Amino acid sequence: TVFANHLVCNSLGSCEEFIMAGPLRWLRQLPPLLRYSALGIARSSLQAPQNLWGPVLNDCSQSRAWQMLQARHLAAKKAKGQARVNINAALVEDIISLEEVNKEMQAVVEALKEDFGKNVNIRTSPGALDHITVATKDGKFPLNQLGQVSLKSPQLILVNMSSFPDSTAAAIKAIRESGMDLNPEADGPIIRVPIPKVTREHREKLTVLAKQLTNKAKESLRRVRVKAINQTKKAKSTVSEDTIKLIEKQIQQMTDDTSAEMDKLLMAKTKELLG
Repeated sequence: TVFANHLVCNSLGSCEEFIMAGPLRWLRQLPPLLRYSALGIARSSLQAPQNLWGPVLNDCSQSRAWQMLQARHLAAKKAKGQARVNINAALVEDIISLEEVNKEMQAVVEALKEDFGKNVNIRTSPGALDHITVATKDGKFPLNQLGQVSLKSPQLILVNMSSFPDSTAAAIKAIRESGMDLNPEADGPIIRVPIPKVTREHREKLTVLAKQLTNKAKESLRRVRVKAINQTKKAKSTVSEDTIKLIEKQIQQMTDDTSAEMDKLLMAKTKELLG
């Protein structure tokens, strides 16, 4: 009974140690001549405790194996001493869709790429004015919805305001105040927008604009993160706190990775502008 109680109370490692140590101590107490004859009896008797305690040891092993299996499913550690989370999205889909969170974050990256292409480009294109918003008496509208924007030459953009001639003055004001160093001129319903020569100063201004657009994109990224974290916290009553923390760590990791991707885009654009 004492042996059984000691076995149950100890961990798996101590159980095995006790089983082996008990018979050895017993053999040491026998006279030398009896020790060898008793050895055969001890060997055969050791098989009984193995069968007897097998279910106990198996339960311990299965419990540990199950805990390890859960840990492997939820997270994995990578090299260089830095722990990275790699949650199986299917295991937490009842709490949050990590795939949807990733799609929202990547949408922010794609929007930044589009902004760079339209607004931070040395090459002249009609899309360079798409981001300009015109304040009219009926509200605010994108310039390309009020007028037809076309490229006359690499040095000249035309905006045809024939559909909304009353908004021509407002459109000229918006173009002039866009921060692009443009000086539009009215020619009836047509707005002529001369494109200045690309100078070092202009390139530096575009670099500043690229940084501003990147910061704006990171703000959008943070909103996606906050939304995902808040949704995860709603499941606190149904899952463990460790699971919540693990999912939050995964979301933060996704945010950091996406932010690093934006920084790489900014570095590439800055190198393109300044050389």
